[in-house]
Amino acid sequence: MSLRKQATSGLLWTFGQQFGTQIISFAISIVLARLLSPSDFGTIALFSVVTAVASTLVDGGMASSLIRAKQIDDKDLSTVFWFNFATAILLYFLIFLIAPLIADFYKIKELTLLVRIYCIILIINSLVTVQGVTFLKQLDFKTGFKVQLPSQIIGGVSGILFAYYGFGVWSIVYYTLLQNIAATTQLWFYSKWRPSRTFDKEKFREHFGFGYKLTLSVVLSTIFNNVYTVIIGKMFSPMQLGFYNRADSLKQLPVSNLSNALNKVTFPLFSKLKDDDVKLKEVYKKLMKLVVFIIAPTLCLMIVIAHPLINILFTAKWLPAVPYFQVLAIAGILYPVHAYNLNILKVKGRTDLFLRLEIIKKLLIVVVLLISLRYGIMGLIWGQACSSFLAFFINTYYTGKFLNYGAVDQILDLLPTLILSGTIGIIFFYFNKFFLVGYIDLVKIVCISVGYLLLYFVIIKLLKFKELIYIKELLKR
Repeated sequence: MSLRKQATSGLLWTFGQQFGTQIISFAISIVLARLLSPSDFGTIALFSVVTAVASTLVDGGMASSLIRAKQIDDKDLSTVFWFNFATAILLYFLIFLIAPLIADFYKIKELTLLVRIYCIILIINSLVTVQGVTFLKQLDFKTGFKVQLPSQIIGGVSGILFAYYGFGVWSIVYYTLLQNIAATTQLWFYSKWRPSRTFDKEKFREHFGFGYKLTLSVVLSTIFNNVYTVIIGKMFSPMQLGFYNRADSLKQLPVSNLSNALNKVTFPLFSKLKDDDVKLKEVYKKLMKLVVFIIAPTLCLMIVIAHPLINILFTAKWLPAVPYFQVLAIAGILYPVHAYNLNILKVKGRTDLFLRLEIIKKLLIVVVLLISLRYGIMGLIWGQACSSFLAFFINTYYTGKFLNYGAVDQILDLLPTLILSGTIGIIFFYFNKFFLVGYIDLVKIVCISVGYLLLYFVIIKLLKFKELIYIKELLKR
């Protein structure tokens, strides 16, 4: 199969997996949000930074090294497998010991046992990192689809039953554990590869040499991505953290899912094109424009209908999350662009530059945090949006050097979509404010959504946006 056909097939299966599982996940989250309280979700979010950092350290960036490498054998795979497994055991033991300190920090005794049980997923997931890489390496995303869908259903249905019978916050813990156990079991079933009793020091040095700088970068990013969660949880309350967490999750539904789906395909695809800068720039430019073409209007529409949408989906007890979501959605528009710019550095093997950019961005976040903290929780969230905008210029610096495609060129390519999406959003914001007063929430959502999308597609058709051609080409292939 040609690279183009592999990439196209990969996109279709990845979108199927990502959106299929996320539709199910979102439906489950709606039921759980109705059965559980905002503080239950906030309690789980309190230690999310610990699990996220530990998961990053388990991988050690070596999975990315395996994907990037042109040729790998059983020595490569087994070495990475045993490293991941040993690191997971070590980190779980460490987290087990520090769990009481986490509980003391937030002054919530229940956290000790919650952290110790929840973090078992580190060991479970370490058993299938390499199997996942072998499928990604082959651009085989069909298997991922077959694994994730039933795993999500098993975990989700279990979580709902636990919540219904009054298990509270533990419902989310059991949901996560059962989902990961189901996925791990299936990946071992579908994968023909099994680890041998091999640990090659030379292979380890090769992959670790590439991966450790990437790992440090991702750890830094993970810590600072969760710093708002830590600060809100410490300075405010689990309930307010629950509102923030729900708003962020709702924003991530279109942003993270589309971006992650494309990233699964684009990183191995970019890796195959890493020596052809002209072709790499062409593919990168098309994908970036295409994803913003979809993300920008989606988020702008969700900002306008945020109040009736959250009221219908999660009930009135979650309405304090509305302003949080609206600001976070603005920041989310550029999220996929950040990811693609950094992917260029990874495929070029410049994890040193990746780490340098992460350090610069974290210093920026510290400055913004110190300024915004005095303005309360909304000040923190607006600061997060500003940090995302400023980080765009930092992330594009080296892409401009490698591909001759810097921040100004990228902004000029994205500006038509951003202006159009924002302008239509403003029109329907005032339409809702002056003409839909007194109507029920469902009517507001339907009227605004249909009107927004209809106007958007009429204008892009009249102005002949190239992104329409990209979509038609993709569907034909």
